[in-house]
Amino acid sequence: MFSIFGKVYSATIYGIDGILVTVEADISDGLPSFDMVGVLSSEVKEAKERVRTALKNSGFHLPPKRITVNLSPADLRKSGSGFDFPIAIAILCALGLFPAENLKNCMLCGELSLDGRLCPVSGILSAVFTAREKGLRLMAVPTENLLEAQAAEGVQAVGLRTLKEAAEWLMNPEQFQEPPIIPSMPAGPETEWDFCEIAGQAVVKRAAEIAAAGLHNLLCVGPPGTGKTMVAKRLPGILPLMDQEEMLEVTKIYSVCGLLNSGTSLIRKRPFRSPHHTISTAALTGGGSIPKPGEITLAHRGVLFLDELPEFSRTALESLRQPLEDRELTVSRVRRVCHFPADFLFCAAMNPCKCGYYPDRSQCQCSEGSVRKYRGRISRPLLDRLDLIVEAPKLEYEDWKSEKKGETSAVIRARVEAACRIQRARFRELPIRFNGQMSGKQVRELCPLGREEESFMKQTFRMMGLSPRQYDRIMKVARTIADLEGEERIREEHLSEAVFYRSMAEKYWKTAND
Repeated sequence: MFSIFGKVYSATIYGIDGILVTVEADISDGLPSFDMVGVLSSEVKEAKERVRTALKNSGFHLPPKRITVNLSPADLRKSGSGFDFPIAIAILCALGLFPAENLKNCMLCGELSLDGRLCPVSGILSAVFTAREKGLRLMAVPTENLLEAQAAEGVQAVGLRTLKEAAEWLMNPEQFQEPPIIPSMPAGPETEWDFCEIAGQAVVKRAAEIAAAGLHNLLCVGPPGTGKTMVAKRLPGILPLMDQEEMLEVTKIYSVCGLLNSGTSLIRKRPFRSPHHTISTAALTGGGSIPKPGEITLAHRGVLFLDELPEFSRTALESLRQPLEDRELTVSRVRRVCHFPADFLFCAAMNPCKCGYYPDRSQCQCSEGSVRKYRGRISRPLLDRLDLIVEAPKLEYEDWKSEKKGETSAVIRARVEAACRIQRARFRELPIRFNGQMSGKQVRELCPLGREEESFMKQTFRMMGLSPRQYDRIMKVARTIADLEGEERIREEHLSEAVFYRSMAEKYWKTAND
């Protein structure tokens, strides 16, 4: 005997995480109606008409009774179109079309078209993780989401095309034959940006290699056309390849934002995000009544590049301070606090003045006060979070026309990966992977100095008036330089190079913020 009550599981997305939602349907005597409760957003409320019409066009006729659908927990706001499918199945279960036991360990997500087809939705990977965490072992999704659902282990994914097909599967799970999935056509070969295409700028390329090897923040300063943006675009090509855990993290974020290509299971290339300087603070950090990730989180495990850094709003720039320090972004709302991952390589580029040609007075017409004001848009606290600051000088004709090719990205990446292997061994007992992620305590423990090196840093600390944070960042960079050379100890030449990159801040901002 079948019950007139149906219950299925689904999930709603808050931030980048899934939250289990129980969809309950009750059919009882009374005036014919279709009511939905449970703190619903407008798109969930509209599911009522989509479900009613999809059921009718799939050959299922609702009886003239009182239908009540509840989405629990009742104090959590539900959003998204992924509740259409579970609502329809909960109603069919209440009608007695199949036993409730067939839905006991299953989660359903999907949107319904009016003709009963299942349409893909975003955030499937987060829903799969939630199902696994709650002990559910089966996930039914639209076929377009199947590859994504199969990316996580521990949950069996089933791809369905229509509501009628879903009902047939639930009536006879053992005899159901899942239709074959036609994989999407592979994308054509992508043009890989290569470091060998950059003429000259040996110092900038060296700084980029150090930044990639230790996940250090990098700022390039120089006139227009000197290759600053070219270097930034090639940074992902020299970063170490992502492992399975990193690919799942990135894919989860892009899935929640609806940026995952159809037919894609995992994102395998490190992200490169380059927002325009007119971007709002909310778009950069993420937000909304139900918080969504911003550009900072979309750059997780990849590169965030801000070109024309002083042109960004002051609030947008200052919002970078917490994620650059903590590798995490916190967005607070009245009912809940979201923690977005923000572990990325920060790269920025800027001109030395508003017109871009200072100190070349044959081209620059900016006053000294204008130059100081322009550079002063970058605050000292933000500067302190930049590990490497380098100049990209104007190219000489001979450098530009030289036929001698520089090192390829593949050659540089080999050195970077060798340095990363050293770091993995060093941090195998710690929850970090790169030198740039070390805390002050870890710097003191893992970056010991000899007598001569200690004397050098003591003198440098006094001469440059370093803060403890600046000192730690110099030590992190020096540790990465030593790793690139395969040295176990940090030597004075490693410290000298790291101090050189820090000294550029004093050259450009000595009086800018005074």
